Amino acid sequence: MNQELSVVIITGISGSGKSTAARHFEDMGFFCVDNLPTDLIPKFLMLCEQPGNEIDRVALGVDIREKKFLQSYSEVFDVIRNRGIALTVLFLEASDAVLIRRFNETRRKHPLAKASVQEGLAQEREMLAGMKEDADIILDTSDFSVHDLREVLKKHFARTVSGSKMAILLVAFGFKYGIVSESDMILDVRFLKNPYFVDQLREQTGRSPEVIKYVAERDETREYLKRLHALLDYLVPRYIREGKSYFTLGFGCTGGRHRSVVIADLVQEHLEAQGYQTSIRYRDISRG
Repeated sequence: MNQELSVVIITGISGSGKSTAARHFEDMGFFCVDNLPTDLIPKFLMLCEQPGNEIDRVALGVDIREKKFLQSYSEVFDVIRNRGIALTVLFLEASDAVLIRRFNETRRKHPLAKASVQEGLAQEREMLAGMKEDADIILDTSDFSVHDLREVLKKHFARTVSGSKMAILLVAFGFKYGIVSESDMILDVRFLKNPYFVDQLREQTGRSPEVIKYVAERDETREYLKRLHALLDYLVPRYIREGKSYFTLGFGCTGGRHRSVVIADLVQEHLEAQGYQTSIRYRDISRG
């Protein structure tokens, strides 16, 4: 038995980004296999465990194409876990509107669609309901770019650099477009004065010097950051002590273009100064 072998099952709704996710897993050093027949999964993992085999991380793509898997996935997962293999089930989904747009743009046919894509999606969601309920990680990719998906997957699955403390992902977003579902903590910065209502700042973003100055140089912002930095200085070492390797912190304002961007950047500066490994994503900065 190979205690070091870990397996990720990539599954979810058609069009939600499973193929793209598999490519990102390959980039992270996983051995990836798509649509492996159910009966072959335990046998394949046994081969990976053979002495001298250097495969220690595997990503398996499964979906509604493999009908038998939907009938027996629970038993297959039990077999994998009972052999001491670390198993993570990753479920990708997106809104119907986004999925229909993606199918129209690529001119692909939904595998279950007879009359319409929406009909196929409804049937697929019903078929995969149990799989979603049993998933360890659920990602809604409706607002993800290819790069966003890569960063989120890296947060969950990439090996951290030796000696690093914890990988921290900061996300600036707009509440009007929905919260960041993968966040471990969300902070609302809508109490700060909004640059949107200043004519010369409205079309700029929180990356521009004028907006940064407008937001950052206010007394309430300085006081907020002072208290927030103290909170993070207290929390982060304790998360690390508990073995947490990844932490996603979301900052939300109304539209995700101004205040949340400025605050996320300033918090990143503070965390980097403390020696933490950070990355940042401006989810809604390009929206109107």
